[in-house]
Amino acid sequence: MTEAAATERAVRIDAGDATLDADLTTPDVARAVVVFAHGSGSSRHSPRNRHVAGALQQAGCATLLMDLLTAEEEHVDLATGELRFDIGLLAGRLVAAVDWWTADADELPVVTFGASTGAAAALITAADRPEQIVGVVSRGGRVDLAGAALGRVVAPTLLVVGEADPQVLELNRRAAERLRGPVDVEVVAGATHLFEEPGALDAVVELTIAAVDRWVAPGGRRPT
Repeated sequence: MTEAAATERAVRIDAGDATLDADLTTPDVARAVVVFAHGSGSSRHSPRNRHVAGALQQAGCATLLMDLLTAEEEHVDLATGELRFDIGLLAGRLVAAVDWWTADADELPVVTFGASTGAAAALITAADRPEQIVGVVSRGGRVDLAGAALGRVVAPTLLVVGEADPQVLELNRRAAERLRGPVDVEVVAGATHLFEEPGALDAVVELTIAAVDRWVAPGGRRPT
């Protein structure tokens, strides 16, 4: 594959009571933007999300990797672990990021990508912004934590779970039954929760790019 030219810049997103740091990477020709919500105890520097983001950039997608907590909040969370499970807080900030993008950028379709607890925030954002979100990807997601919002998600959804992560797999299968839009549950053979096994994360990449291909036309439109 020929390497696509891309521009990366640091941005700051106003999320009401907080200002969040983020990294926006935009290929010269982009067909969608993928907004990432990291998992428990992670940040925009998550190596797994950055691996997926790099592949998406090569596939013609802009990516927005953001911190869902401020530096002060991260310090508190490291000590208590409480904010990483404050799904309402995380979802509100992801919604703010989507609003920031759509207010200040062109009209590229938006995909949310969530890992672990971030997947619940990604689904709630899709429920709250149905006209803006064209698809949701969850990697090892605690999608059950989206609660009642699951029944309001109309965007097509891809749930990717490791075969060796049985509890989360069962939670994903139950959540899939509550989603209103099209949903695919993909199980990566031999993978555990963090997809650290050889080839596991590349399988996530392939599934994600294939989903974006279904959801977004080459010119950045929803397929008709």
